[in-house]
Amino acid sequence: MRRSGIGRAAVYGALLGLATAAVAEAVRPRGGTTVLVDWDQVRRAARARLETPSLDRSELAAAARGYRLMAGELEKPLLGFVGRLPKGASLPQFEALDRVGWLDLNLGILRRAIDPVLETGRVPNSLLVEVGRNGVDHYVAFMLAFIGRRVLGQYDPQLLGAEPVGGEGLYLVETNVEEWGRRADLPGEDLRRWLILHELTHAWQFGAHSWLRPYMERSMRVLIDSATKSGATVGRIAAFAGVLPSQWKVMRQVQGTMSVIEGYSNLVMNELGGKLLPGYEQLESAYRKRSSGKSPLEVLIWKLTGLDLKLQQYQRGEAFCRAIFDHYGMKVLNEVWNSEAHMPRLEELAHPEAWYRRVVRA
Repeated sequence: MRRSGIGRAAVYGALLGLATAAVAEAVRPRGGTTVLVDWDQVRRAARARLETPSLDRSELAAAARGYRLMAGELEKPLLGFVGRLPKGASLPQFEALDRVGWLDLNLGILRRAIDPVLETGRVPNSLLVEVGRNGVDHYVAFMLAFIGRRVLGQYDPQLLGAEPVGGEGLYLVETNVEEWGRRADLPGEDLRRWLILHELTHAWQFGAHSWLRPYMERSMRVLIDSATKSGATVGRIAAFAGVLPSQWKVMRQVQGTMSVIEGYSNLVMNELGGKLLPGYEQLESAYRKRSSGKSPLEVLIWKLTGLDLKLQQYQRGEAFCRAIFDHYGMKVLNEVWNSEAHMPRLEELAHPEAWYRRVVRA
């Protein structure tokens, strides 16, 4: 009994010593500092997960020419429905992307927002930091690849971009559009026109309302500044995730605005699509099936990453826009674009009449 106790103590002591040595090695400074994301590693890992990542340049150029012709035909009815652009303003040209092009575009957008946080959160090099960074890199890469295989279109207003704003752009991801159209047996030109209506509406939202981009940028800078001013690395990460009390009000405002931006574009896409596109009914039905027909793995990923909550917010935004449009028409709905104060609050998305009483009736 006594010998076995001594033996166990010796084993426990050895294990404790090994564990202590392992921890010491893991946290031992290795010289210099590092940031918590390696963007080159993120790109390599994400690209490896993208099926058919690249298309031939000639294919993309031909697709872009087709988008621009369609956008030119749709611009007049769109502006007739939503309202004019300011004098001298114009909508950006469409570009065609493959999956790796979409990946590079969005890595640039992420870096504009996240690099300031990463730079102020530099930590000493160590094995533990390398392991943690590798985990972060693969998580970000997985998310980008997951979205990059599904996203159909995008508008980039160059938030946090250098002044004067450059690179503002409209995009369709031709690889994904073509794949979905073929799989769902959809009319190709109507599908692209339908998606173009959605993205053109985003460009009009920012191009016709000069307050919107600075407002979104100010909100993002508040979130970033609160993250960079947090003392500890964990505090910076938590702040950037939007979980600190100081950020909560700003986060709610941004969520409400983003919900309206997306919901309004869906409304326009469907209202005009129903009038202009012969294949609209088929498109709308296929989109509903695409949104609801996720595999169990996809459902799990959406829930674990919070993407399902974002989708629900956008659905609430669309329901809000639909309720105001159906009851009062486009002129009243367009009151949301007059100023940031006219944007519905997050709680008003579920109660459109409360927004109407606060903004329009008042």
